[in-house]
Amino acid sequence: MGSAIESFLTMLAADRGAAANTLAAYRRDLEGAEELIGDIATADRQALARLGQAWSDLAPSTLARKSSALRQFFGFLMEEGWRTDDPSPALPRPVIRRPLPRLLDHAEVESLFARAEFEAEDGRANAVRMLALLELLYGSGLRASEVVSLPLAAVPRDAPFLTVMGKGGQARMVPVSTRAGQALSRWLELRPSGGKFVFPSRGKHITRIRLFQMLKELAARARLAPEKVSPHVLRHAFATHLLEGGADLRVLQTLLGHADIATTQIYTHVDSARLVALVNERHPLAQRHRAD
Repeated sequence: MGSAIESFLTMLAADRGAAANTLAAYRRDLEGAEELIGDIATADRQALARLGQAWSDLAPSTLARKSSALRQFFGFLMEEGWRTDDPSPALPRPVIRRPLPRLLDHAEVESLFARAEFEAEDGRANAVRMLALLELLYGSGLRASEVVSLPLAAVPRDAPFLTVMGKGGQARMVPVSTRAGQALSRWLELRPSGGKFVFPSRGKHITRIRLFQMLKELAARARLAPEKVSPHVLRHAFATHLLEGGADLRVLQTLLGHADIATTQIYTHVDSARLVALVNERHPLAQRHRAD
């Protein structure tokens, strides 16, 4: 029932603000399932069990994504009254272990900022721009795509907040620290005129790839391993260091723009891992073991 899939995708776009790439991924998964077992809107548990067998060679993460798409689809059918039963329990439930994000410690972040601030002292535009980018990535926890595509209209003159358009077209208010605001103001004074983006380049804005490259180059100049530094690693550092400082998980969810708090909870695992490492390194018995 192709119309059921279309209705489901329309709901995702209208009610959840799903982005085009997200909708395309759901479509591929649902239509791919139909190619294997026929009309999924009328599929029973036996059909879904066969589907699980056909997917048995897939990676656990891929299998989990496809199963999740179907579960949500059947939930939608029941809410709309198109089905009275839910066959989705017959779908596989692979156990996914989400990897802990790569992190920078406080000393590494300090080294990165020290280098960026030193280079920006003489007022060169590229160096001031780099400092402003760094402040927004680590100081506000923005995604790379949110930073590079930040419009001038998102920067208020008299309020310490940015209006950021996140995933799925969801807008959120992001606080900007005093030092980040100062770096941003310095850059706006030097920014080339014209265009609608804070960080313009060639008629549009700098790309995520160029931002990635600039951070790697800065890391090398700061004598850090370039492979350890990326926009996403700085976002992880922002979240982890805030949590270490006592930030509430719900507040962190809002700042990061996570739709599901389960995504934010990865940082509780990061903090736990840090505590275990601390005990292993600093506990008297651990030191005695090394001496032995």
